[in-house]
Amino acid sequence: MATYQNIFTQVQLNHPPELGIPLPDGQHEPRFNITFINRWLGTIGHAQIGPFYLGWTGIGALAFGLLAFFIIGMNMWASVGWDPIQFVRQLFWLSLEPPGPQYGFSPFVPLNEGGWFILTGAFLTISVLLWWLRTYLRAKELGMGMHVPWAFASAIWLFLVLGFLRPMFMGSWAEAVPYGIFPHLDWTAAFSIRYGNLFYNPFHALSIVFLYGSTLLFAMHGATILAVGRYGGEREIEQITDRGTASERAALFWRWTMGFNATMESIHRWAWWFAVLTTLTGGIGILLTGTVVDNWYLWAQQHGFAPAYPDTGVVDPAAIPGE
Repeated sequence: MATYQNIFTQVQLNHPPELGIPLPDGQHEPRFNITFINRWLGTIGHAQIGPFYLGWTGIGALAFGLLAFFIIGMNMWASVGWDPIQFVRQLFWLSLEPPGPQYGFSPFVPLNEGGWFILTGAFLTISVLLWWLRTYLRAKELGMGMHVPWAFASAIWLFLVLGFLRPMFMGSWAEAVPYGIFPHLDWTAAFSIRYGNLFYNPFHALSIVFLYGSTLLFAMHGATILAVGRYGGEREIEQITDRGTASERAALFWRWTMGFNATMESIHRWAWWFAVLTTLTGGIGILLTGTVVDNWYLWAQQHGFAPAYPDTGVVDPAAIPGE
């Protein structure tokens, strides 16, 4: 008989809906106890959908977020002459660009010359901040820790650096990232070239370390829990307070293969810090670029971070005073 492997043959429970713990009276807005079971969603996660809770923060976040995406979409559609075929065909290349450098950081910009970009950024920022407030209030009313709001705040930090804080310090909306898929990637490449290669930015390097590290930790943790699922390893909270064979085997596996101990609790702390520090260090690196350091390659040479290549007689324009 084939052994039980829950990554291939996942057990799905068909049960009455789980509505969660009751919330204190008078301290919350009602949630919608609409639930149903979906087998297909159950193949990748929990099969139960609902109950739903939005509240004023959730409704506000969705409203402002949808409004921002609507403005982006309409501007992209207008850029191809309202042709639906070209809109679909060129969608990955279309963008909503920030105002030109001639407008500086003024909030008063004609709509068709970057005003729509500023308005979209305002709506999107309100949406994200309302959703952060939603995570905070939900966690507080449910008696949870504030780990999710603080992790979300780290991502919001990078979002604000790219779209508002750095353009503010540089004195120009033109420094902001355009809204669009490939234009966003083009901005990233041009940004790195313009400031002497971001690979020499130590905070960018730290961000990449934490990015790759968090993917490795999350993947290995998920794989380990699946591997001890036959012993009840998915009941991690129980295994923290009452260690069973699942947590003992998982800890022994990590100690033998990774060289350090990881418990059912500590691996989540490792992964949380790695993920949070990805956007935190990345935001610091972006904010310092152009405001404090104009050329990361020259900075790295001055601080022994990058090798100095032999003189070829070609003058780097970035090294010329006043350029």
